[in-house]
Amino acid sequence: MSKPQAKDLSHLLSEEAKSRRLSPLKSAFKYFNQPGMTYLGGGLPLSQYFPFDKISADIPTQPFSNGIGAQVTDADKTVLEIYKLKAKNSPNQIELSRSLQYGFTEGLPEILDFLKEHTDLIHKVPYEDWTLISSVGNTQSWDACLRTFVTRGDAILVEEHTFSSALETAQAQGIITVPVPMDTEGIIPEDLEKLLDNWVGPKPKMFYTICTGQNPTGSCLDAERRKAIYKLAQKHDFIIIEDEPYYFLQMEPYTTDLKERSSKHVHSHEEFVKALVPSYLSMDVEGRVIRLDSVSKTIAPGSRFGWIVGQAKLLERFVRLHEVSIQCPSGFAQSFLNGMFQSWGQAGYLDWLIGLRAEYTHKRDVAIDSLHKYFPKEVVTILPPVAGMFFVVHLDASKHPKFKEFGEDPLKVETAVYERALEFGSLMVPGSWFKAEGVTNPPQPPTPESAEHAHSIFFRGTYAAVPLDQLEIGLEKFGRAVKFEFGL
Repeated sequence: MSKPQAKDLSHLLSEEAKSRRLSPLKSAFKYFNQPGMTYLGGGLPLSQYFPFDKISADIPTQPFSNGIGAQVTDADKTVLEIYKLKAKNSPNQIELSRSLQYGFTEGLPEILDFLKEHTDLIHKVPYEDWTLISSVGNTQSWDACLRTFVTRGDAILVEEHTFSSALETAQAQGIITVPVPMDTEGIIPEDLEKLLDNWVGPKPKMFYTICTGQNPTGSCLDAERRKAIYKLAQKHDFIIIEDEPYYFLQMEPYTTDLKERSSKHVHSHEEFVKALVPSYLSMDVEGRVIRLDSVSKTIAPGSRFGWIVGQAKLLERFVRLHEVSIQCPSGFAQSFLNGMFQSWGQAGYLDWLIGLRAEYTHKRDVAIDSLHKYFPKEVVTILPPVAGMFFVVHLDASKHPKFKEFGEDPLKVETAVYERALEFGSLMVPGSWFKAEGVTNPPQPPTPESAEHAHSIFFRGTYAAVPLDQLEIGLEKFGRAVKFEFGL
């Protein structure tokens, strides 16, 4: 059965995006390297002057029988060698004479083809005219989304607590970030529906969400909530920006049963893909989801390589923006990453991601075990995450001995705990640093807040950044600080 075509959503483009024209110089680039064509049109330096004849790297050989964190040895390594000249390279490699040259704003074809196959394997995009283009990571992709869909003064929807840098990016462009209420499972569809049904003034054209391993809360939105929110996007005609750097860091549910821990792991590729929560992209029949993907959390953040998935007509506008901004991701990164992907194949990349799942499940377990061991249950609520790099510790600020003295202000309790933990030599990030507080003019009807929620504060920690022994030491110190501060 044939797939439908994407819906025309060009009316949701920003004035900036609508005004972008095809670069005449870029349009001529398609003739570069065409047989019989003497190309004198662009300022492209001769590749003979590139001082890199060959680059090489040792990578682990799949299926990574010693685990993904094992030291690469001569017995289990693959040597990537990428040459300047195409004739010296293996099939499907990206030669340096091409990757280090101008051009290919969308990304080099070999790596894009691999990622398209990967995307279809995981998400099975349900409409026909989708594609993907390269970026330099999700931070830049998000900036491109703002410039493509919204204009200074517009309002967008965001999670009540979200990545602070994403908020700063929007606010610097004069965009109003209107918060949508969350609970421990993520965005509450019913509250989003009430907000939109009672909206005052022009409705937002965009909803930004980190829906898997949410930053900062660690929550993971289930399939039913995603379906409900997608239906709201159709009803109220907005774009969903699905920011998913943590998508493949989904884990087994937390349990204190050590025997159950050792037995609950996915092993096959089919089990792994089936265990993933369905993405917004996988349920997008209209082309109103823009998905932001990256290798930052699965391979290495310094590679600065990501990709944007969506309907072709909308992504064409992103390409016009990239032509006059980032131009293209690093050629070194594209050559190396493509070489690794081609060496591993789709099956090998899934093996790597399965290894990541096991590693992060173990890291999460050590973190949550330590929270239960060192943090006072009298004032703390612990919510084990099922995805991502982060966990949160909720504190009941009203139980602080100076709560009255602080004017019953939870933020003063948050500051006191944060500063006390620094004295004890441990740092976790206060939840208020991630709070979205944009207000439209005129303002939207207020959302009622429960008394329990009003007194709750939280701190975000990560189990990804330090070795496990340091993780436990850091949490022990923070737990002592909380006990001291609350007089326990």
